[in-house]
Amino acid sequence: MGTDKRNRQRENRLARRNEVAQKTKRQILRRRITRIVLLLGAVVGVVLFFNLSGNKDESKTSTSDSSVPAESASSTESTVAPVAGGPFVYGEGECAPADGSGSQVQKFTVAPKLCIDLAKTYTAVVSTSKGDFTVVLDAVKAPGTVNNFVNLVRSKYFDGTVCHRAIPTFMVQCGDPTATGTGGPGYSIADELPAAGEYKIGSLAMANSGPNTNGSQFFVVTGEQGVTLAPNYTLFGQVTKGLDTTVSALDKAGNDDPAANGLPPKEELRITKITISENKNLF
Repeated sequence: MGTDKRNRQRENRLARRNEVAQKTKRQILRRRITRIVLLLGAVVGVVLFFNLSGNKDESKTSTSDSSVPAESASSTESTVAPVAGGPFVYGEGECAPADGSGSQVQKFTVAPKLCIDLAKTYTAVVSTSKGDFTVVLDAVKAPGTVNNFVNLVRSKYFDGTVCHRAIPTFMVQCGDPTATGTGGPGYSIADELPAAGEYKIGSLAMANSGPNTNGSQFFVVTGEQGVTLAPNYTLFGQVTKGLDTTVSALDKAGNDDPAANGLPPKEELRITKITISENKNLF
């Protein structure tokens, strides 16, 4: 066999080896790309799952910051939106009689206009199946929320309603006439959020299902777990009487089963009546 023929055969063998090697590299690269694409697809799928399957039953909440006192947005029909950096925007709804002479109303179409006198201090006495407690409402820090609460009280909205949720050392949640955690007045109002660290035992705050979704559901902080909440819930009052008696009794009636998430309390907790008194501010 001539030298030229042997050289050509050797070159052909080398060429075939190179071709096989390149083909193998391409196959390995394709497999790696496929694995990466599949992995990315799985990650995206997980993200979409958690984004789309969030807790829609807003009443089923826990003491963790991602799941806290909440009112379902499904009950809202009209919304009073906030003005960035500006004052609270009131609705156009009529004010209930200040003397409480009107009939009970538990459904509205719009949020109320300004019905309270911001030069006065408002106090609520909440009568429950566990006794009474008194709350001084803070119309300085949360005028829109206090106005909303006072108008609902004067509409007898809360009378005879059940506090549907209670978690020991955390909070008791009330204000839903349906006692399901999804009820509300038919409108929502804007947030008036506190600074961090302002919640205390006995604080009265609004439940919500996200920013600016406040309606009628509220909660009373009954223990240290509630004190540590992030400032995502409008704080509009503080219990001044009945903290060691009535509020303590409400707390003890809470459902301590972690799987139950406070639903329902161990025994029925009912608001029989709320009354409002007003006094001129001294300063």
